[in-house]
Amino acid sequence: MNLSIFTLLISSSIGLLAAAIDYFHRGSLTVSILIFVTVALICYVILLNLFERFVYKRIRNVYKLIRNLKLGKGLKDALGEQITDDPIRDAEREVQNWAKQRISELDKLREQAKFRKEFLSNISHEFKTPLFATQGYVETLQDGLLDDDPEMARNFLEKAARNLDRLSYLIQDLDEISKLETGIISLTLENFDIVALIKECIEDLEGKAKQHNIRIRYTGKLNHPVIVKGDRKRVQQVLINLLDNSIKYGKKDGMTSVSIFPLFEQVLVEVTDNGIGIDEKNLSRVFERFYRTDASRSREVGGSGLGLAIVKHIIEAHEQNVNVRSTAGIGTTFGFTLETPKHN
Repeated sequence: MNLSIFTLLISSSIGLLAAAIDYFHRGSLTVSILIFVTVALICYVILLNLFERFVYKRIRNVYKLIRNLKLGKGLKDALGEQITDDPIRDAEREVQNWAKQRISELDKLREQAKFRKEFLSNISHEFKTPLFATQGYVETLQDGLLDDDPEMARNFLEKAARNLDRLSYLIQDLDEISKLETGIISLTLENFDIVALIKECIEDLEGKAKQHNIRIRYTGKLNHPVIVKGDRKRVQQVLINLLDNSIKYGKKDGMTSVSIFPLFEQVLVEVTDNGIGIDEKNLSRVFERFYRTDASRSREVGGSGLGLAIVKHIIEAHEQNVNVRSTAGIGTTFGFTLETPKHN
């Protein structure tokens, strides 16, 4: 409600009360009307001045301060002039919005704190497992196993070397994801044939797939060159990670297929396996660093636990999308899009 109207209503009420009292004592309607007008006018002037000086201007200043601070201005700038027709209503709305924003920020901070806690716990476990294993093998060798049982010593050295390799991969992947997140690694964009790259990646992993009795096939209907725009080396890294993941979590005599689908100004690439699958409750977290849907199986197959997080960062660096759909016990499909070059 406008301040003038609000003040007029109060003044009229006071004037009407004074006129009614006078009419009750004098019985003169003319005098009572004159008293009503006089009292109402005097009260209006006094109350309007009081409201403007002691209430309205202060509320207006509070509103200006809240609004300008929300806009990120400094305190000096925030106190600048800001005109509004109804600062009381606007101040209430701004305070409510500000409160909602603070609550949302607190929720995000709690979520980030939880994520940091899980991340530190996971990375600690990832480092401790191979480190302690290597330490145990080395200490055993130092205790004389090298002279007492050379064959066993050689076996221990091989296991220690594998654990050191795991540590090396972990550090490399951490460095890689850190650079991707901070934007230190820039993309080298070029036009290339995604079909040829897919077949190249399949050939590179055929040996590993055979060791797990898994077949990898390109099942796309497009066998002619399909040109996309992106960083070929990084897209190759994405495909290798997804194919390697399908081998690790595939089943014996299983199948992994790669398909592409043309979209409007994009190409969709999908890697599908018929492996162990992922529970629906875990799908939203599969791209998190170190998140493992099956911890015991993940330790067994190895890896840094950062492969899918790297995939996500690379695709998002291309300003494209990556997604996953899966059914436990049936299989999983990872898909990502790539831009097709614009023809002039």
